[in-house]
This record gives sequence, C-alpha cells and structure tokens, in this order.
Amino acid sequence: MSTSSSLIDVQVDALVAQGQGNLAVRLIPPEGHGPLPAFDAGAHVDLHLPTGMTRQYSIASAPHQRDFYTLCIRKEGASRGGSRYVHERLRVGDRLRIGAPRNLFRLEPAAHSILMAGGIGITPLLSMAWALEQGGQSFELHYYVRRRSEAAFARQWGRGFRHGTVHLHCSAEGDSLRAGRPACLAAPGCSTHLYVCGPHGFMDHVQAQAHAAGWPMDQLHQEAFGLPAAAVSSGLAEEEAPFEVELASTGQAFVVPPGQSIASVLQSQGVEIPLSCEMGICGACLTPVSAGDVEHRDGVQSEAEKSAPCQQIALCCSRSRSARLVLQL
Repeated sequence: MSTSSSLIDVQVDALVAQGQGNLAVRLIPPEGHGPLPAFDAGAHVDLHLPTGMTRQYSIASAPHQRDFYTLCIRKEGASRGGSRYVHERLRVGDRLRIGAPRNLFRLEPAAHSILMAGGIGITPLLSMAWALEQGGQSFELHYYVRRRSEAAFARQWGRGFRHGTVHLHCSAEGDSLRAGRPACLAAPGCSTHLYVCGPHGFMDHVQAQAHAAGWPMDQLHQEAFGLPAAAVSSGLAEEEAPFEVELASTGQAFVVPPGQSIASVLQSQGVEIPLSCEMGICGACLTPVSAGDVEHRDGVQSEAEKSAPCQQIALCCSRSRSARLVLQL
C-alpha cells in the first residue's frame, strides 16, 4: 500500500445511510494498490478532507478484512465542517487520504467482554464484536439509541453472532440506561472487561453505575469522540497562568503563556510535535512527563492514567499546575 508523508491514499467505494443521521463511508485502496494497513479492533484513522480539515473516525469494519475500512459518521448540528462535508459533499469515487490506524481503545484478554454503545459509539464496538466473533470469544453488545430508526448497522448486528449476543435498547420505548442498572453491570466477573463508547453523559453514567457495582478500574475502558464540557470550558473558568516546559534531551526551556498550547509554543521553536485533532481526543501528541504537576484536559486518558506515577500529557490542550514541566522530548 503506497503512502506519501505517512498518509494513505484511499477511494470512496460506497456511501450508505446507517440509521437516521448516520452515513457509512467505505474506503478501499486505489486500483493497483495492495491491502490497507492492519489494525486492531477499536482503532481510528485521521480522515483528511479536501477542505484541509482533518477529523478522527473509528473503524467499524472487521480487522481481518483489509480490502476496505468502514467508517460511520453522524451529521452533527454543531459540526465544525467535517461531518457536514462528508454528508453533503462526499461522493462515491472521491479520492481521499487517511492516516495510519491508531489505537488507544484496545481489547484486553478476557473470559467475557461487555460492549456498551451509545449512538454513534457503535462504530469501534462493532469492530470489537467482529474481532471477538472471529476469535471465538464470549461477548455481549448493548446498543443504546433513542429510536430504532437511529440504529446504525442494523443488518450486520441483526444477523446475530455465534459467540455473542446483541441487545438493542430504545429510550423511546422505555428501555433507557437511566431506567435502572443493566443486569450486565450488576456483578463484575474477575475476568470480564467492560468497553463503553458514546456521548460523555452516556459514558459517565455507565462508569458511575459500574463503580457503584464494584467494578475494578482496570476492567473498565472507554473512548470519547469529543472533550467533556468541563474540559472545554476549564480554561475560561479561571485565568490561566504561564508556566515553563523543559525538554529533557537538551535542557531547553520555553514559556507557555495563557491562551497558547504547549504544542504551538514548541512548534514555534522548531520542535517537531505529532499533531492531529488538536482537541485532546486522538492521543497523537501524548508525551511522557519527567517532572511537574500536569493539569490534564484531554479526553483520551482514563482517570487512572491521569493519576499514575508515570504520566503523559496531551501537548495540544493540557497545561501545568506547577511552574515547570519537564517533557521527555
């Protein structure tokens, strides 16, 4: 598969409505090219649009099928242009570029896996379901939507799985997550892992119920498609203070002023930083921290990772509570 500047050439092979407001985009290699790069379930790609925008979308297709990737994109009312372009301007036959698949939401070895999706959060979890099915591993998929008409990939999961069960929950029919704790969360097994993806309110509610039921942190996994409202507004709630970042490899130090990201400061000084979403939701710029107190604002890392002895910082959005951070750069 040929690439240019680490980007992969692909072609739009199909555009299919997948429930109200959702559009599945099937990407294939251009004619004469080899298979697409291998990926693990839960991975996402950077989709580079002709407008110059780059957006992150999870791969919904099965990891063992490398002749195509399937993405599924919901048209957002508050779209910054990405989902609007895909829904209104993208056409079959268009040539695009994508970044290599990245994964911060991997399946862990487990006797049983519980997949809980809210809305468009079905995309990485469907890929997980295919991977678990292919591996003959036990799982259950719980898919929460407001109405049946909003459910994506109904034909695929509607056929069922040999090794997993599928449960569709529609709040309009009285089957809401808030109606009571789902039975699958009631008693955590010692070798059961829970994966959650969807809107932040949905994920927070599932996490709260799981914690109340005694689920260990290392058995809970989630992926977000946007920053929580608290993270987005944290820089506005109080005046930001300047701080210094030091590069461990050279000892160079630079001041990060209020309203400017660490990444932008380092780039202005000629330091190469891998950036993609610039919102703290893709993990491209996560960098180990040698010293200092990080003020985490990303939506990628778990709370356990943010409080671990060895921490990483999202250079595009997070800041420092201490006067200086030492970065392993």
